[in-house]
Amino acid sequence: MKCLITGGAGFIGSNFINHLLNTYSDSIHIANIDKLTYAGNSANLESIKHLENYSFYKTDICNKTAVKEIFTEFDPDYVIHFAAESHVDRSINNPDIFVQTNIIGTQILLDAALNFGVEKFIQISTDEVYGSLGTNGYFTEKTPLDPNSPYSASKASADLLAKAYYETYDLPVNITRCSNNYGPYQFPEKLIPLTILNCLSGKNIPVYGNGLNVRDWLHVDDHCTAIDAVLNKGRIGEVYNIGGNNEWTNIDIVKLVIRQMSEILPESGISEELIEYVEDRKGHDWRYAIDSSKIRNELGWKPQITFEDGIRKTIHWYLDNREWLNSVVNK
Repeated sequence: MKCLITGGAGFIGSNFINHLLNTYSDSIHIANIDKLTYAGNSANLESIKHLENYSFYKTDICNKTAVKEIFTEFDPDYVIHFAAESHVDRSINNPDIFVQTNIIGTQILLDAALNFGVEKFIQISTDEVYGSLGTNGYFTEKTPLDPNSPYSASKASADLLAKAYYETYDLPVNITRCSNNYGPYQFPEKLIPLTILNCLSGKNIPVYGNGLNVRDWLHVDDHCTAIDAVLNKGRIGEVYNIGGNNEWTNIDIVKLVIRQMSEILPESGISEELIEYVEDRKGHDWRYAIDSSKIRNELGWKPQITFEDGIRKTIHWYLDNREWLNSVVNK
């Protein structure tokens, strides 16, 4: 099995590559395309770079010629497309970069996948394409797309392109839409690693608005097993929502991390006094919550890692990998 992974040096991509190698060992060959922007880090895959069944290409997915050359050389069976600009705040300040990478880059990959006859193209998306929920209800695969930020609009556009290539050209496509991930190798601009980093450095922890925005959280390892299930068993043309049924307000997440870190490092002086409420993000979606019954019922997937265990393991990972943390902060 030959898998082409885009954005494989990023947070979820690098965890998924490790998952594939641990699961399939020598029976899988992986090519990883990554531009190595600030959020892509070759150190995430340092332990596997010597493997004969792993190849790395430092390439921009918007470089059509380079993408074609990689497809020609590697001739993949499957494409799993993680590569994207992904931070909402950055999309508000620089939407053009998100349009270029997330839309044009996806179209170039879809063209290549079509021309080289891949067996499946998986578009890795986000629950943010659905917009915002009120107090009740859940996103299903039938929920209309209603993005509210340049980031989510660019991802929704990419999803629609993937769907169009399935409908128009019969390209075998699946789309996955996941809730908020956490775990090892996440760049510390995201809520959980940023909270950990600022606790360690004694800096204020910024919390948007009143901190009551709600997100559903899923450990990245569970996300990886879900994508694997879609890769092997997903019905062509289908969308699969991937969620943890694990809703937390942002402020409660921050307080949980602070409490656990103060227990792990009792002499550190870490406390809730570090919390700093800041002006709310423009277009800040109120609540995300995913109904993942489709992937559970059709593919037999469900999350295995409880949030209590997952958040504890995540904190310890960052504490044990401070050299990695410092290297990405100073990159």
